[in-house]
Amino acid sequence: MQIQLSWEDPVTGEMRQPVFTVPVALGREIGQMPTNFEGQQVSRAVFRSEEISRFHALIGLVSGKITITDRSANGTFVNGEKIQNSTKPLTSGDTLQIGPYSVTVGVLVTAESDPTKILNQESTIIFNPNTNILNSQAAEAQGRSVSSPPISFNPDTDDLQTQLPQIPPVPNTLTPFPPPGLFAADRISVEALHATGKQIEETTYAAVGGGMGTFMWVDTIVICGVKREQIAIVSLESKPYGRYQKLCRNSQIPGHERIRSGSDSCPDNIWGWPGYAWREAAKEIVSGQIVSGFKHFWQVFAEPVFADTYTPQAQNVFASMDREAKRIGWNEMLRYGRVRGIRKTDDGRYAIAYSVPQPNSSSEHRFLLSRYIHIATGYPAIRFLPDLQEYRAKTGDFRSVVNAYEEHEHVYEQLSRQGGTVVVRGRGIVASRILQRLYEIRQPSNQISVIHLMQSPKIQGNKFGLSQRYVENQWEFQPYNWPKGTWGGDMRAMLEAASPLKRYELLTAWGGTTTASREDWRRIVKTGMQAGWYTIKFGQVERVEKQNGKLVTYIKSGNYEGIEKIKADFIIDSTGLEAKPKDNPLLDDLISHYNLLLNPFGRLHVANDFEIVEMRNDRAKMYAAGIMTLGGPYAPVDTFLGLQYAAHRSAEGLARSKALGIRHLEGIGSLWQWLKWATNQSP
Repeated sequence: MQIQLSWEDPVTGEMRQPVFTVPVALGREIGQMPTNFEGQQVSRAVFRSEEISRFHALIGLVSGKITITDRSANGTFVNGEKIQNSTKPLTSGDTLQIGPYSVTVGVLVTAESDPTKILNQESTIIFNPNTNILNSQAAEAQGRSVSSPPISFNPDTDDLQTQLPQIPPVPNTLTPFPPPGLFAADRISVEALHATGKQIEETTYAAVGGGMGTFMWVDTIVICGVKREQIAIVSLESKPYGRYQKLCRNSQIPGHERIRSGSDSCPDNIWGWPGYAWREAAKEIVSGQIVSGFKHFWQVFAEPVFADTYTPQAQNVFASMDREAKRIGWNEMLRYGRVRGIRKTDDGRYAIAYSVPQPNSSSEHRFLLSRYIHIATGYPAIRFLPDLQEYRAKTGDFRSVVNAYEEHEHVYEQLSRQGGTVVVRGRGIVASRILQRLYEIRQPSNQISVIHLMQSPKIQGNKFGLSQRYVENQWEFQPYNWPKGTWGGDMRAMLEAASPLKRYELLTAWGGTTTASREDWRRIVKTGMQAGWYTIKFGQVERVEKQNGKLVTYIKSGNYEGIEKIKADFIIDSTGLEAKPKDNPLLDDLISHYNLLLNPFGRLHVANDFEIVEMRNDRAKMYAAGIMTLGGPYAPVDTFLGLQYAAHRSAEGLARSKALGIRHLEGIGSLWQWLKWATNQSP
């Protein structure tokens, strides 16, 4: 008998759906789990968390029925019921809670064979500590799920687009760029670059990405003494927050709304003072809104115990970045274009090949030579659930099934006019904002119903030591600064000193960013459940179809036999963004060409100062920031503070190596630069 175990990574939110042959041992260390049980080879599923015992539980067959036997110190939850050192039957759809992992059980039995027959050899899913990448032994026997094409960022316009598998690629009759022969070498000749006849610009510092991470790095090194004439930024966006603003707007955070992301730092202010709350409070107090102004002060001092976590309005974040961009001369450093490849050069630098889109749909090709490079390309794609992507690929229906990060205002416009039923998938930050928007447009008519479809119940929140996240109505709450030590303190130092595999275990135990405990939308959830317009359902989705003008989702749950049908007018996928570097063509090329190390999360392996050490070229260095470094020396890498922290550490590293034009920022020099910032003078 084969069994499929499905779980969501507690940190990245990515789904794992391996298929094992029963019996299956679950635990933290493969060496502690059995290899043989009652004469049968044992498959092993390894979960890296200190909350999980080395040999935690065993899924086996007793009288032809699947059971789970707990062998752990902390116990195992089966559909919310705790078992410890005992055995319980399992059926398809049951949910196991093992430490921070919520695992859904799916049983696969071949019709022509005895259900007790061994269908394949030992199967193991484990993070290989020797290569730091995810390995799957006997993968074909396990049966990998087919991933559907992601929604990506259009490389020429940087807008969101969906890649459909049935559309054949258009043959490329143009000369490829960069030239394959030239970029085939590990170190390319600068003389050969000039021989191409393409425009070549030389600079000391180059920033690739042009988004929030790039902005914070450029801002930091300029304040640390680097002249703007020494920096080139390659980007398709004129504003450093351009893509972020699009994603915020599409996920229902317009300018006047407060962002649902950590605001423990300010992208425009590397010192962090005065922060957004102080600025907003001062502005309101001066304008006569004294009570409102002091409320922000109260939030900062009392959060998260006595007040909701403070976050700024999106428009205030963008306005402050505009001010700082003008102060440091952002537009003077900007080069409009898309980076297509990076190679080391034979004179100890890097060559960046990039194309400049032209109005006639062609591109002008250029090279940029630089001594130091910073890469912050952000999230490469939108995550789309496979069943929903399959539905869209088959039907071409992009209006009924949408992603929260796509432009989908038509959904709310139609619901406001006609009412209807919406299925929401995902339960993180974005899902909470979608739910709030649905609640707001529901007020006039009360004709909107929301079905929140989740794969499995959330029995308990992540915990580490004596700290544990609170769970209410299947939502796991996390103030953005919880635990504070993961941002800056003992836990940060612990992570920095740990090995890649130990970092994976620590981050899994701490958990990824979830949803802040905001009183307003917690009240929305409670009100909706009491009134009946908001309901939660659990189950694994079999497929999505359209029947008689309605979307029908077929789900399988452990609470009953058979398949349940959920009918709705719209489905909104709020499961988030893809974060794998290999989904980004530029990063995929670097990883493949230079055989770069990946950490256990499948992200780039970086040093404590965020340098990609394998890319060092004599004295030339390359740094990275953002989600591509998840699993490295810092936990909240894609937050404002995480991007700013990475910029600070890389600037320190450059100063230590005596890079041209940069110096340490400290003492009187730091105070002087802050005064320049406060009075809006050029650094």
